[in-house]
Amino acid sequence: MFPWSKRAVDQNVPAGNARLWFWSVLLVVVVWVMLSSMVACAPPPAPSEPHRVASPTQAPSPTPTATPLPAIAIVNGEPIPLAEYRAEVARYQAAQAALGKEASVEEAERIVLDDLIDQTLLAQAARAAGLGLSEAEVQARIDALAASIGGREALRTWQAAHGYDEASFRIALKRAAEAARMRDRIAAEIPEEVEQVHALQMVFKTEAEAQAVLTQLRNGIPFDGLAMRYDPLTRGDLGWFPAGYLLEPALDAAVFALQPGQFSDVIPSTVGYHILYVVERGLRRLAPDARLTLQARALTEWLARQRAQANILFP
Repeated sequence: MFPWSKRAVDQNVPAGNARLWFWSVLLVVVVWVMLSSMVACAPPPAPSEPHRVASPTQAPSPTPTATPLPAIAIVNGEPIPLAEYRAEVARYQAAQAALGKEASVEEAERIVLDDLIDQTLLAQAARAAGLGLSEAEVQARIDALAASIGGREALRTWQAAHGYDEASFRIALKRAAEAARMRDRIAAEIPEEVEQVHALQMVFKTEAEAQAVLTQLRNGIPFDGLAMRYDPLTRGDLGWFPAGYLLEPALDAAVFALQPGQFSDVIPSTVGYHILYVVERGLRRLAPDARLTLQARALTEWLARQRAQANILFP
């Protein structure tokens, strides 16, 4: 669901796409939520009488003694239906197969369950913040979807082909749409301008080579001249980037501890031994890929905090 950057990982160039804005999505539901959002930009048709279905937080109760539907997980009291989870696992595996990839049952189950829990947490926060969808809004989106693909019967056919009935599709669409609203709010909290550095780096395969170059730097050899020698293609130029943008936390911490004209000690990473140099630093507007990276990080951190506080049960 979230885009990532193009820079080369082997040079530890700032990257924004190592995962995807971050995290896996239920492809089928997201496509339809996106479509419904686009259709909703135009005046929607008059909504029909909303179907009487249970909200995500309350299972249908046809009689006072009815047994709740089986759940794969209960998030802060809100069940994730077992039937929906199983259908999503099958859809995920089918989507991977269509891309020429193979996902084991264990991998599909883990990814789908994590995503459903994340969506539920986001949707709950959206409702708490006044960003939830009313039943009328959900119905309007469903009506718009039906109209866009040839009518309600065509939508029912599509739902059946993808493992939904009308009630489960309604619940899934509402949850995904509310989750998307909360993701948008989290993303919008990243400022347009932040403190950034313009840095150069040299990367070496061995620590001995890196230490030898560090000695030259300490003896007064200019960093850019050495960078030209060891990396003639890019001269080691990483460009401008904000804190939290580098793949390796140790490198990120080291470069933001430097002032213009200073270079770092040798820093080991998973790809080699680095020496960093700050050319300049200051408040600057974020580049698009840097902004996406910070938004992805903010979402990941938000979800981690919510999971730590949530009451998640696995019946």
